[in-house]
Amino acid sequence: MRALKRTLTIAALTLAPVLAQAQTVMDSVELYPGEKALYEAAAKEGMVVSFDTGPTWANWAAQFAAFKKRYPAVEMAYNDLGSAATVIALDKARNRPQADTAYYFAASAVDAVAKDVVAPFKPVNFDKLPDVFREPSGKWFTIHQLTIAFVVNKKLVKNVPQSWADLLKPEYKNTVVYLDPRSTGVGQVLTFGAAYANGGSVDNVAPGIDYLGKLHKAGSVLRVVGTTPYAQFVKGEIPVWISYENDGMKAKYTDGLGDQVEVVVPKDGSVAAPYGISLVKNGPNPNAGKLWLNFIMTDFGQGIFAEGFVRPSVPGVKLPASVADKLPPAPQVHPLDVQKAAAKKQEIDTGWAKAAVN
Repeated sequence: MRALKRTLTIAALTLAPVLAQAQTVMDSVELYPGEKALYEAAAKEGMVVSFDTGPTWANWAAQFAAFKKRYPAVEMAYNDLGSAATVIALDKARNRPQADTAYYFAASAVDAVAKDVVAPFKPVNFDKLPDVFREPSGKWFTIHQLTIAFVVNKKLVKNVPQSWADLLKPEYKNTVVYLDPRSTGVGQVLTFGAAYANGGSVDNVAPGIDYLGKLHKAGSVLRVVGTTPYAQFVKGEIPVWISYENDGMKAKYTDGLGDQVEVVVPKDGSVAAPYGISLVKNGPNPNAGKLWLNFIMTDFGQGIFAEGFVRPSVPGVKLPASVADKLPPAPQVHPLDVQKAAAKKQEIDTGWAKAAVN
């Protein structure tokens, strides 16, 4: 989590592949009705300030580049605070907001609504989102999702597991690494994935807790960790890592592991964690904020997220050809209701400690 006082930086907008696809709004067809008029209003403000959109996460750098190309009169400023810290910053600056938009794991978006620091706004494609991926008035909405998957090192695993049930087999003894559900969001989310695979749901997480207990009793767990073990996976120290799908895609396609890595969305069930964004209440550049939020929710903007190996939130968006085969349809994935999930945290913390630690 970055310090709250970290200086806002102007995005470096030099991504040639994205720029080649993007066009200036004034010399191209509108992405949605009223786009040019909104741009003219945003141009008078001259800037949009986007909180917690670090350029190395979720392909934000490519979003910045495409936005600047399409809307040259609007500068982009951002910081990288972390979800919880973003809500704290909005709360502290409620009398003189610095941000126009705020991005976070959706559980923090719920917190921002409770603190009354965000404003209602329904962007392009809002009505297409699943109900659990949006606040009804538009005070937050999901822009992409992260799906629980098995990230597998095929040099260390003979047969790639295809289901949660597979991991209980003797051949996977001392192979599985996952994050502690008591202290990490990923750990909480994967518990719900295991629940759905074993007859449970977001309303009934007990089957997921029981499954993780069985995983430990079977001897499949190599270790449970408190922070992301991405570097250890890349070094070849982890056979099977239960994490988010995009971690595996990054290792496979960006960091050079190639065919050594296979990313599997378990066939018996998984969940997608929503990452949301909001228009900040009384932000300094409201029109520029709306222009930015609309852009990332268009089919074009959603495709840019997909190019960073995170699945778009809008159903039915046609994926870019470069990633279409890498993110195949996964109907076994359930969109996670973060408000219901948050209510189950204590049950997971207590139940997991009893089932998996003792």
